[in-house]
Amino acid sequence: MKYGYTIIYVANVKETLQFYEKAFGFQQKFITPENDYGELVSGETTIAFASLALGNTTLRNGYIPSRSSHQKSDGRPFGVEMAFVTEDIEADFKRAIDVGAIEYEPIVEKPWGQKVGYLRDNNGFLIEICTPIKKK
Repeated sequence: MKYGYTIIYVANVKETLQFYEKAFGFQQKFITPENDYGELVSGETTIAFASLALGNTTLRNGYIPSRSSHQKSDGRPFGVEMAFVTEDIEADFKRAIDVGAIEYEPIVEKPWGQKVGYLRDNNGFLIEICTPIKKK
């Protein structure tokens, strides 16, 4: 068995794919003609987005839909994140903010030398931008 997909249910799949292309440099791999499911080229594990409506038909027992930060009562994200590793964290962090990401935690250097910062995407999901962990 291997980990194949992360699928995130969002209000607008097409807008979300475009955001990830502009903010993080991913390329669109696939989108359905109905624009209710799409994937990004993201390495071995696929990042995918599905519409809230598709989630309602796929998950017959239901689910709790996410909401962007301005719709949450206290503004905190779910305790789940996607982490993107980069060698140029400052430039990538800024580019994401420039196209609409919201800074959640500024970039800091950890005691082990890794730099880490947190953003909220256009749906309010938590994104970690980090440098690789350097081996000593």
